[in-house]
Amino acid sequence: MLFSKLASAFEEVEKRSGRLEMTDLLAGIYRESEATEARKITYLIQGILAPPYEGIDLGMGERFAVQAISSAAGYAVKKVDEDYKKLGDLGLVAESLLGEKRQQSLSAQEMSASYVYDSMLRISKSAGAGSQDMKIKLLAEMLNNSTPQEGKFIVRFVTGQLRLGVGDATILDALSFTAAGDKSLREGLERAYNLCSDLGHVASSFLESPESVLEFRVELFKPIRPALAERLSTPEDIFEKLGKCAIENKFDGFRMQVHKKGKNVEIYSRKLEKITFMYPDVVEAARAIKAGEMIFEGEALAFNEKKNRFYSFQETMHRRRKYGIAESAKEYPLYVYAFDILYLNGEDYTQRSYSERRKALEKVFPSGLFRVSEKKIAESSADIEKAFAHSLEQGLEGIMAKDLGAPYVAGARKFAWIKLKKSYGKSVDTIDVVVVGYYLGRGQRAEFEFGGLLGAVYNPESGKLETVAKIGSGYSEEEMRNFEEMLSEIKTPEPPADLEWKIKPDFWVKPKYVVEVAFDDITLSPTHTCGMKRDKGYALRFPRMMRMRADKDEKESTTTQEVIEMYQLMKEKK
Repeated sequence: MLFSKLASAFEEVEKRSGRLEMTDLLAGIYRESEATEARKITYLIQGILAPPYEGIDLGMGERFAVQAISSAAGYAVKKVDEDYKKLGDLGLVAESLLGEKRQQSLSAQEMSASYVYDSMLRISKSAGAGSQDMKIKLLAEMLNNSTPQEGKFIVRFVTGQLRLGVGDATILDALSFTAAGDKSLREGLERAYNLCSDLGHVASSFLESPESVLEFRVELFKPIRPALAERLSTPEDIFEKLGKCAIENKFDGFRMQVHKKGKNVEIYSRKLEKITFMYPDVVEAARAIKAGEMIFEGEALAFNEKKNRFYSFQETMHRRRKYGIAESAKEYPLYVYAFDILYLNGEDYTQRSYSERRKALEKVFPSGLFRVSEKKIAESSADIEKAFAHSLEQGLEGIMAKDLGAPYVAGARKFAWIKLKKSYGKSVDTIDVVVVGYYLGRGQRAEFEFGGLLGAVYNPESGKLETVAKIGSGYSEEEMRNFEEMLSEIKTPEPPADLEWKIKPDFWVKPKYVVEVAFDDITLSPTHTCGMKRDKGYALRFPRMMRMRADKDEKESTTTQEVIEMYQLMKEKK
């Protein structure tokens, strides 16, 4: 497929707000794609070069793109910078200047989507002496061959600004429409994606043979998309939903998925990034486990031996680092509480009940630094209440209630697991929001040049971010300084392309950071776009910053549907 056709589709997608329209456009692309190129086309739509666990980063900042545009279009770097300040989008700058080239390339040729993808991959793999010049040269070559429209999307891709607002769910729908003309094949596609976490692989397999997605199996070293928990606000609600159930402590650490085959061990974060090198102590402990092959999940917490207590979440997060790993491991030794097993010695456990998985888990653990999360069986709401109180007495943040007969629901938020957390002050609960903008400090905060955040939640159905709160309190002076420093580095003149907004901050930022926010209530709002219908969205009342969530990305923030469900729960309680 010619890249020009893909770029034209991207242009049309940007103009559409309805998911069905986007689905039709993408289905049209897949119908014209060969199965062999579908993987690369899917990655281009997602704005990535590979699934997160492969760790392939393009490694090209805005300065490289500016120089490549200058070289390809024949304008001085100063001119490119000036246009960028005016337009706030390097993609639009490339489109404008390539349309008014001062020099025409005699060797310009049409590019296929595969050629563009392969060129991007070459850029990502360029390393060592002279690699910066090579990256600029490769990008300039693509821009030389580009139409203005193609150049716009190529530059947006390499600078991480493609953000079409197309969620994974829309791509899965489009694949189903390609073969069946409706969503009837969506369930099988989604299951395949949840098991391999590689949408490009799913697309190419599906276009080769639609039946193939039903044959996907759990594979070692291909992380499974983590199961997610629903939330309810009282033990009574939980027991009414689940009946007799298992209760486990909810730890305030960071989640990891461990894959082991003999002495070969890999660790993946909840974002499905490979983080093995950060945790040599966990790797050694996993190698010592008697089971030959396994995949299990656990919650890692740093333990203070002197005070005989767990460190806070923020202190535990000191273990997530690229440098000083040995020193950090010594200062913050970890315990990993294993809470689920997904694969054991050649057998897929994801389809087995919680009770079966738990028995298998208890046969393997405890082992070394791995412990087993405490489990109790609740036969009444009073049992749930007692377990919850016991959890809080231990300094933990709450409990997880689990359906005894449910399989492991990969990649989904269903009532197989339900969380009940302690409240913060008056807050019923907390949510995780993506930072999309920030405000200047005023009055007593003027010296910090930081006065609060604009937070958004993720709508997986539309692939969009939707604003839900202006967060003006809960910051220490040190946090205000840190936020100003961090956010000033990712400021953008224009709002994120995939953000639905009505309220405008002093500065927009790239959606990169996730924070946990406490609140008193959820109300209807004409200024926030979360779940907006008939000019009314949902907003947090009296939101306050609790902490950074470095272990989460924007797609793991609280969803629009969760906010709506919380609003309904709070309304019922009132």
